[in-house]
Amino acid sequence: MGGKLKSVAAKPDTETAYRAIMAECRRLYAAKMQDYGPAWRILRPSSLTDQILIKARRIRTLQVEKDQKVADGIREEFIGIINYAIISMIQLEFGWSDRIDMGKEQALERYDHYTEATFRLMCDKNHDYGEAWREMRVDSLTDIILMKLMRVKQIEDHDGKTCVSEGLEANYMDMMNYAVFALITMAEAGRAEADKTVE
Repeated sequence: MGGKLKSVAAKPDTETAYRAIMAECRRLYAAKMQDYGPAWRILRPSSLTDQILIKARRIRTLQVEKDQKVADGIREEFIGIINYAIISMIQLEFGWSDRIDMGKEQALERYDHYTEATFRLMCDKNHDYGEAWREMRVDSLTDIILMKLMRVKQIEDHDGKTCVSEGLEANYMDMMNYAVFALITMAEAGRAEADKTVE
């Protein structure tokens, strides 16, 4: 389940923005736990991958076509990718089940565990890459998520085995971080546009 991750502090603005987004994602996840518990325990890994794929493809369609007919927008789809990525990592840890065999408290505890592990990975990569993602466009972040999904599907088709490439968990963490980066970028762009309006 991946190696031990060292913790390197991200720049304060990135860390704060990341934590705020993940708090929002957790609130939604917790609310759904309250409504119907971890019903996703019955989903096999390939089904979760396909759920993320549907959301990523819809984001790209909305980015290209600029024509939206369903209420949930791009922002909500990125949040969905984040939460499904965490659920996928939980499923990798415990395996899928034919019944709901996990309590809400444990589902939240594992959510927090993978949130923190993925945050630490982001901090380490930010340290090494100098926050290069801030120069990327949201469209590019979407495409990278789709590329990661193609990799995951190939790994799943090979029964989870890889020769030299990163495994499933690492790819889910990357997808999650790219989705958070997209949400940070969108939020910052929105604030910048609001500031121009005020001026």
